[in-house]
Amino acid sequence: MLKVLAITILGSLPLLPVAAVAQMVPSTCHAVAEAVPSATFVSMTGPTRLAQVGEDVTITYVAHATYRIESPGGVVAATDFAGMGGSPTPDIVTMNKAHSSHNTPFPDPAIAHVLRGWNPEGGPARHALTVDDMYVRNVPTDIRSYDGMEPDGNSIFIFEVAGLCIGHLGHLHHRLTDSDFAQIGRLDIVMVPVDGGLTMSQEGMGEITERLRSSIVLPMHRFSGPIERFLAKLPDFAVDMRDEPGFTVSVRTLPRTPTVIVLRGV
Repeated sequence: MLKVLAITILGSLPLLPVAAVAQMVPSTCHAVAEAVPSATFVSMTGPTRLAQVGEDVTITYVAHATYRIESPGGVVAATDFAGMGGSPTPDIVTMNKAHSSHNTPFPDPAIAHVLRGWNPEGGPARHALTVDDMYVRNVPTDIRSYDGMEPDGNSIFIFEVAGLCIGHLGHLHHRLTDSDFAQIGRLDIVMVPVDGGLTMSQEGMGEITERLRSSIVLPMHRFSGPIERFLAKLPDFAVDMRDEPGFTVSVRTLPRTPTVIVLRGV
């Protein structure tokens, strides 16, 4: 039986200071920022560690902006879930509301935890969910709308598992602030939309990816444009083109050089 600890606050609450958030949730990836942008990224040990460092996490590309993340304990999460999350049914799905390809109003009732990146009642969505050896939290972002920008319309979701910090940028529409980066914290692996049109420009997304300096970059949300256009924005990153839709990774097997891994189907 899955053990669950959930903190989900939906309402028009102000963003909490980074230090306060770090104390409130069992994050091992949070930045402790005494003075933004001089944030120090820390990895905590002890009771907050959710799984033995070194165990494998499996990541599989499903479609569009959906990746499956499977923990060593067998917990499965699917990102930007629009009804297709692979088999078996995920335990956790995250959604964003930019387009119907990033959410579904009728998720399978068998999915135990549906985390929406927006708050239907207004204000930012707040999620802090622990299911066995996986912890999921969100950082609200704004979204384009017919009236300009809608505050807190979507979220960046961060999955903390086996000592890894895995971020999904969702349908990101704007550059991130120093405060955003501090709330996100360290990301060992980041999933990045690379369409260059419906989300941010490829140049802007490249700048964010450069600053995060994650060990692994996983492109997603690509349409007909060649992947090389995005890769050109990251000249200092290695490129690993793969014929498989998924791979396993652990803290110990992260590449030493920041690497863009392009999985089959992306």
